[in-house]
Amino acid sequence: MTGRGTRLQLMGAAALALAAAPALGRDSLGMFETWGAFRDANEPRCYAVAKAMPSTMQRDYQPYADVAIWPRRGVRGQIHFRLSRRLLPGGKIVLTIGDQRFELTGGGGDGWAVDRRMDAGIVAAMRSAQSMSVSARDASNRGFSNTYPLAGAATAMDAAAIGCAGVR
Repeated sequence: MTGRGTRLQLMGAAALALAAAPALGRDSLGMFETWGAFRDANEPRCYAVAKAMPSTMQRDYQPYADVAIWPRRGVRGQIHFRLSRRLLPGGKIVLTIGDQRFELTGGGGDGWAVDRRMDAGIVAAMRSAQSMSVSARDASNRGFSNTYPLAGAATAMDAAAIGCAGVR
């Protein structure tokens, strides 16, 4: 293929990527160890996110943890977990970070802090620990847990905060 043909292909690929970017609405703010930071301009919101450690156990969902900032809602550091299994209705969801334990609220396959104060406590604990794990019972009443390394989490949360700093 000629140099011109290659340039045209590259320009076409770049144009396609630019056209798709607004539809996706998500900009990468960086990768930090196993954590990434993103900005969703369509919403607008910014968040730090990581997948749980791999497991050979049954999974109904791909588990991940995220810490979100919703500037127009006045929300900073909102914790969310997508758990690996459907939850036992009314069952406990416990987050352990170092020697601290937090009882989350949730349902289906998701868990959250019960209020903004708990969000802030979890974020503070994440900044000084090496890992965290979420434990619960699934719809069949079997126990399970999802574990997350925290290396890079603080930097990803900071990048997300900076990414949404000017949004009003």
